[in-house]
Amino acid sequence: MTAFPENFLWGTATAAYQVEGAAAEDGRGPSIWDTFSHTPGLVANGDTGDVACDHYHRLDEDLDLLAALGVGAYRFSISWPRVRPQGRANRPGLDFYERLVDGLLARNIAPVATLYHWDLPQELEDAGGWPERETAYRFADYATLMGETIGDRVHTWITLNEPWCSAYLGYASGVHAPGRTEPAAALAAVHHLNLGHGLAVQALRATGAKDAKMSVTLNLHHVRGVSEADADAVRRADAVANRAFLGPMLEGAYPRDLIEDTAAVTDWSFVRDGDEATACQPIDVLGVNYYNPTLVRQWDGSSERATADGHQDGAASPWIACEDVEFVQQPGPYTEMGWNIDETGLTELLLRLHRDHPGTPLMITENGAAFADVVTPDGRVHDERRVDYLHRHLTAVAEAIAGGADVRGYFVWSLMDNFEWAHGYAKRFGIVRVEPGTLERVWKDSAHWYRDVVATGKLPG
Repeated sequence: MTAFPENFLWGTATAAYQVEGAAAEDGRGPSIWDTFSHTPGLVANGDTGDVACDHYHRLDEDLDLLAALGVGAYRFSISWPRVRPQGRANRPGLDFYERLVDGLLARNIAPVATLYHWDLPQELEDAGGWPERETAYRFADYATLMGETIGDRVHTWITLNEPWCSAYLGYASGVHAPGRTEPAAALAAVHHLNLGHGLAVQALRATGAKDAKMSVTLNLHHVRGVSEADADAVRRADAVANRAFLGPMLEGAYPRDLIEDTAAVTDWSFVRDGDEATACQPIDVLGVNYYNPTLVRQWDGSSERATADGHQDGAASPWIACEDVEFVQQPGPYTEMGWNIDETGLTELLLRLHRDHPGTPLMITENGAAFADVVTPDGRVHDERRVDYLHRHLTAVAEAIAGGADVRGYFVWSLMDNFEWAHGYAKRFGIVRVEPGTLERVWKDSAHWYRDVVATGKLPG
């Protein structure tokens, strides 16, 4: 039986736009995801987050659900346009997060707050969005507001969730909000997200949040080559996906090869003296989101080149400066997202981080799987494949710990079925089912399984 360290932090996660609903209530302003999801043809089935899981109105019910799961922490995100629309503090929005944090603490659950999980206020996008430097400064102002409001009660602050998605899917491939396909703007967004992270950490530490742990969550791609001949393809993909963030955030500099690879796209003149040092603020733990590895090879031009995330050659791609890299379909089994299931990549990724960034504690801030759940006549969801997925990946975490990686916690994605961005409600990641229409919460077998793992700190079998 696999056992985890005694102080290991067990949790589950959600994000504001995906669960809250109440899209136009109590002074909340519009975000880029409101605009994107209400634009015909951009989200599956025309779905929006207007109601989502109605977490805003069902807060106490969901807090009791977390308590029943027995988790030690809950990772949630704050809706920037709910608390600071048009650059002004919005008391009803702030009150909601005060109730959320106080409700967690009353149930002995540590609040883990993410400042930015992709819902940029629309007025900031209208002014240029993340490709503009001013957005990083407005992000710091928002961080100050939240630090002053709940900073004394939050266990861990996560500045950004998956800036790779914000920059490349939002501004290069256009499959996420705000839906732009401008590679140079995407690289400027990369930098201003990095800068915003550093400014936000500084802002939080200057408020009542100074004693909280500081973090950022990256969806690092574990890139493998098909053969040794694909080493340069691995290097290019790793630079744009991983080291574009790890470099400035943890080492205080962008990797030289990234600058050279992307020279035809931008001259990086948006990086000013001192920016990289600002981005490189000390953090207490690095958040890691993992779902599957990435397999690449050098493209020789002899056939149509498929790229990751379903982008075909010639379409707008998130993989800037990777024109000679082919993203190879990997063997199954697959989740409903079409992602292959391979937990060995998680072990290897954690050990790489341990090797490359020694002394940096790690935490799995998202890991989970979407499957086509079926409610049986007994009213249950017997999601054996999700249980198997979680078991495999927690085993991979334990193997990384045994190999020396300092992994402090694990958060299942997600607490409940929710609005899954451009996929709408078609992809279900939750360990708790949300019934369409009634929004009733129904525990899946995976929720019962996870509750037992949390209670014992051990994997069965």
